Amino acid sequence: MTVTRKDLAYYLADTLGFTVTEARTIVDLFFDQIRQTLAQGENVKLSGFGNFILRDKRARPGRNPKTKAPVEITARRVVTFHASQSLKGHCNPPPPPAEGVPPVPVQSHRSR
Repeated sequence: MTVTRKDLAYYLADTLGFTVTEARTIVDLFFDQIRQTLAQGENVKLSGFGNFILRDKRARPGRNPKTKAPVEITARRVVTFHASQSLKGHCNPPPPPAEGVPPVPVQSHRSR
């Protein structure tokens, strides 16, 4: 299922008691702030969710797939998203232990 901005607004309205109009405004403001921050050349870090990181790509040679003529692909700035470990953990829960195999103890990197 794809979650849309409209779905987020309805979720906010249902769970927090906002009107749908207020919730839509909150969702729009949230994404506008992310957009503006990226447009200013800054990365966006959402703790427990992930990071939106700007990358500069240099110009490079390319080829028109239709005519096979060489073309130059211009330099550009792109946005990449890197999911946090927490989000990855929610998307990929650990598999159940195999029959007869004791679980491997997990050590936190913070306890060292």
